[in-house]
Amino acid sequence: MEINNDYNILLNKTIQALLKNALRVINRNPSMTKFIAQTILFQKKAAQKRMEYRNQGLQVPPYMIISITNRCNLRCKGCYSKAQHRPIDKEISHDRLRSLVKEAKDIGISFVFLSGGEPLMRPDILDITNDFPEVIFPLFTNGLLITDEIIARLKNQKNVIPVISIEGYETDTDSRRGAGVYDLLQGTLEKIKQSGVLFGLSFTVTKTNFATLTDEMFINKLMASGCQLFFFVEYIPIMEATEDNVITDEQRTSLAVILESFKAKYAGLFISFPGDEEVFDGCLSAGRGFIHVSAEGDLEPCPFAPYSDSNIKNLSLKEALQSDLLSKIRQNHTQLTETKGGCALWEKREWVKSILK
Repeated sequence: MEINNDYNILLNKTIQALLKNALRVINRNPSMTKFIAQTILFQKKAAQKRMEYRNQGLQVPPYMIISITNRCNLRCKGCYSKAQHRPIDKEISHDRLRSLVKEAKDIGISFVFLSGGEPLMRPDILDITNDFPEVIFPLFTNGLLITDEIIARLKNQKNVIPVISIEGYETDTDSRRGAGVYDLLQGTLEKIKQSGVLFGLSFTVTKTNFATLTDEMFINKLMASGCQLFFFVEYIPIMEATEDNVITDEQRTSLAVILESFKAKYAGLFISFPGDEEVFDGCLSAGRGFIHVSAEGDLEPCPFAPYSDSNIKNLSLKEALQSDLLSKIRQNHTQLTETKGGCALWEKREWVKSILK
């Protein structure tokens, strides 16, 4: 059997440590403190459920990423969704999305990351998240569709955490996302801060903006805006001839050290992706640690590896998780350690395609 319980235990401990650190970070917010404390208890039960399924031979990851739409109100440079030429007219229905989240909760998935496209192109997603308060939903958004009405709904759903994408200061952000986006986001951040909603920021880390994103002055400015959650996502070259944007080996090593120093210095949560997967004995995709569901329902090993042999429109989540493609990738996880570009599946995409054949 391909299951390594030692790595699973380590992954569960990492989640518990993250949540306990979250308690420390938001200790001045009584309602959020109560929510996180309740979440820690639920996550322990979810971890036990995942372990029970693993003992039965079903690999259940703690994290699921759902790209709920391919539609977007921006045209950012280097957008992986656009680069993959995904269809915009075959989205999972509202009812199937709801049942998918229920299936995920029932088998012990702890976090459901909502992405796109722009997920708030489907504001009905907040009707679904409202019904599953035990599940944490980080919602990755460009922030431009966060209206007063959306903020009011988020205030009543502490399990939904908007994570807004920026690239640095005005020059870097507008260069990638469009003229005027940075200024618009400043207004959005101020409104969220005043509302008291817990929110995060996400950075696509490239060779050119690395110095800005890891500068303490930049982090101090964002902490002052009310942000306490930061995602550092390494640029993945999902288009040919864009490898020059990838951070260098020296920068990748430095990033790990810098984020550890930030964790010690600031009352914030600092998370990197893909992070140091070697600690977990190789790539965490394909259900070892996370799984991706595309907007059209394909169950894929990773958002950056758009290959699938199963679709949740036709299968239950349990059935889809037992796909041959995912199983074969997991069986070879030790060969999928981090490589140039930060994503082993991208580097070995021809091998992944060959499995499908």
